[in-house]
Amino acid sequence: MLNCLVIDDEPLAIKLLEDHISRVPFLKLAGVNTNPLEALIQFNQQPVDLIFLDIQMPQLNGVQFMQLLQNRAQVIITSAFQEYAFDGFEYNVVDYLLKPISFERFYRAVEKAWKIANPTDRLPATPDLYPGTGGYIFVKVETKMVRVELDDILYVEGLKNYLSIHTRAQRIITLQSMKQLEEALPPNRFLRVHKSYLVAMDKINSVERQEIHIGSTIIPVGSTYAENFFKQLNRLKA
Repeated sequence: MLNCLVIDDEPLAIKLLEDHISRVPFLKLAGVNTNPLEALIQFNQQPVDLIFLDIQMPQLNGVQFMQLLQNRAQVIITSAFQEYAFDGFEYNVVDYLLKPISFERFYRAVEKAWKIANPTDRLPATPDLYPGTGGYIFVKVETKMVRVELDDILYVEGLKNYLSIHTRAQRIITLQSMKQLEEALPPNRFLRVHKSYLVAMDKINSVERQEIHIGSTIIPVGSTYAENFFKQLNRLKA
């Protein structure tokens, strides 16, 4: 069992990490703190095995926290900013997770932490790694993080420097990259079909030649993605 501490100043990010941790049998949440200075005192009083650490925080940022931590626990960085990745790996972090963090990506990171802590032990089984329904992600919309239910997503469209997430009820604009969002979504339910499109497989109404129909929207299948798309489509046949 790995005892975990979450340090983040965003309540929604904390909630998502708490949900992810609760699904992994070899993780136990020992505490949550929004103040890195208080978290350091908390750690000194009650050490943990693994820390999920945000980089950009007031009073003490993640890099400064790791300097004071002095490698006394494993660290997984959780950040919305990719540019701090180099700083993180300078301190031998286990992994660097870009928000929004999918459970699948989260699990790969904590699996590394388990293997480092228990190199000779067998990894405990984790059921329901790729659930077929339910779940959610948080995406950054201007200055806030917005919760998006996975069941509501129809498709994602890339438009220059931003993404448009089309749901049943609305269109959500986010500045995240297509690659970042693709990694955040479960691969058994969402598939990249074009450099500018990612679709929810269960929302496809029909496919004609190289075109996907979702409601009244027609989405092209790019030549680079066609082989994998039709392979996945064949697997879903009744």
